[in-house]
Amino acid sequence: MIRTPSVRVRDARDDDGDGVIALINVCWSDYPGCVLDVDGEVPELRTIASHFRSIGGRFWVAERESAIVGCVGTAPAADGFELCKLYVAHGDRRRGLGGEFLRRVEDAAVAAGSSHVELWSDTRFTAAHRFYERLGYVRLPQIRKLDDLSNTVECRYRKTLG
Repeated sequence: MIRTPSVRVRDARDDDGDGVIALINVCWSDYPGCVLDVDGEVPELRTIASHFRSIGGRFWVAERESAIVGCVGTAPAADGFELCKLYVAHGDRRRGLGGEFLRRVEDAAVAAGSSHVELWSDTRFTAAHRFYERLGYVRLPQIRKLDDLSNTVECRYRKTLG
């Protein structure tokens, strides 16, 4: 349950792109070396809803007074469902929004017949890792290095549903 009544979660629209970009940029600013190169590395952020629809997924945003304060996406993965781009503004953390986003992703996975949800997270995002683990996600041994400006190394998480 979201404990901030002025926040509303809804399906994203393509015109939410600027707000999603601003949110991710602020979240990444907590981590030295994280660089958000939208046009070079994540151009899908500019048309976020269309992008997720085109890959068989869905994307949600949380807004307060027309400002995007949270977002998450989900999409089919090779052997299940993947959680993508879960971000919550600093002032809205620990108020149930992240849990609400996870519930939506997990419900979408179950509805599609998936037995689990997986995600990849930058190894620097340790607070996010604690959040995922508290809600039943297990860190797997795989890591992947992205060839990006941030020199990102990601770890893999999975939660079995049901």
